Amino acid sequence: MEGKEVFLTMEMTDQEFDVLDELYFVQPFEFLISEVELDTDEIKEALKGLLDKKYIKCFETVDEEVFEQDLDFENKYAEYYYLATKAGLLAHNLS
Repeated sequence: MEGKEVFLTMEMTDQEFDVLDELYFVQPFEFLISEVELDTDEIKEALKGLLDKKYIKCFETVDEEVFEQDLDFENKYAEYYYLATKAGLLAHNLS
């Protein structure tokens, strides 16, 4: 990609791995609460880490992606839907 530095780190926490494991399809935050054995704050922290690594994307609805310039993770994380990116799937499968 011209003009953009892209890097891929395969490192992730156990919590990030567990959350990413549920994001092969678009899922709401409430789904993660019911499926991942972590508390809400731990899920939020894992999602933030995955987002910072570009391992997940956020969506307003199942079909409507939230682009980086419009993202308000701190205030709306519980309202978003989430999906693993290609980089996230690769990192997850290599872990």
